[in-house]
Amino acid sequence: MPRPSTRQEGWHGWDEYAAFYDWENARTLGRRDVPFWRNLALQAGGPVLELGCGTGRISLPVARAGVQLVGIDRSLPMLTRAVARVRRARLRDRARFVRGDIRALPFAQRFPLVMAPYGVLQSLLRERDLAATLAAVRDVLEPGGTFGLELVADLPAWREYRHRTSLRGWRSRKGGAHVTLVETVRQDRERRLTLFDQAFTERRGRTSLTRRFTLAFRTLGVPQMRRRLERAGFAITALLGDYRGGPWDPRAEVWVVLARKC
Repeated sequence: MPRPSTRQEGWHGWDEYAAFYDWENARTLGRRDVPFWRNLALQAGGPVLELGCGTGRISLPVARAGVQLVGIDRSLPMLTRAVARVRRARLRDRARFVRGDIRALPFAQRFPLVMAPYGVLQSLLRERDLAATLAAVRDVLEPGGTFGLELVADLPAWREYRHRTSLRGWRSRKGGAHVTLVETVRQDRERRLTLFDQAFTERRGRTSLTRRFTLAFRTLGVPQMRRRLERAGFAITALLGDYRGGPWDPRAEVWVVLARKC
């Protein structure tokens, strides 16, 4: 797979990933983080905004818990799946989805809680993009509102490898399909990026189709993100190392930051 150009954006690849996102996450992260975000939303006492809501993996359980939720994502294929999920669950009165850019949030209303699960902010590959997003989040938060975000833990330490078969298995679709994920992990240390070259192959009988794309994540750590949040007008209220509220340290498998709008 060719090396991404300097024009690579963090949202590149996510349209192609939409067809496999739920299948892969069910086999890796699963639902381990869902209770944490659902409980945080229940405590907010008002409507919640989710950045990078994707297929609704977090949104749907939050809406089922009775919370009014607005989700925003740039990927139309991701949002199409989220809308279909909400429709099937008959939750359209609790969850709505907007296609938009998190660097310029298109909302006049204010939220007591903005959530950015699953490394969403690490898809912002340039410092100016992160700064714009933090400013936009602050603008849509109520005074004293909470911004909760998760970082993919210790991306710079991810070991590079090439063409590894990471996952394989069946997924429930009409006609049935066997899926194999072969991936390559690369570190671009000059640009402080971790790059995941993905090749998903679907097989139905004697027919197979392979889709290839690259996902790029910025290798920001908790101390770096803390400094950026404070510069943007937030006060850190908690650094967590698991989904049960345990304290963060650099070796923790989960990196969650909670901050309050000053």
